[in-house]
Amino acid sequence: KITFKVKNSSKDTIHEMIVMYRANPKDPLPYIADENRVDEDKAGDKGEVSELDPGASGSLTVDLKPGKYVLICNVPGHFVSGMWTEFTVNP
Repeated sequence: KITFKVKNSSKDTIHEMIVMYRANPKDPLPYIADENRVDEDKAGDKGEVSELDPGASGSLTVDLKPGKYVLICNVPGHFVSGMWTEFTVNP
């Protein structure tokens, strides 16, 4: 069980945090080019802290099995701009 405590420290931009399981970390996340965002349904969405206004906070508690995961901001254009990071849950 993991709890993410998230704060949007931006002064003027909405952000979100989504946890995604990576069955094969070498495969790219499925991307919807027309919407400029990751396809959350196809990517293995495990939970999220949705659209936080600037300065707002939120939290998410999830049970994650061992494996590779990625945290992303999926507001249009943010993932492709580098708003993501990988992490591993060890047994």
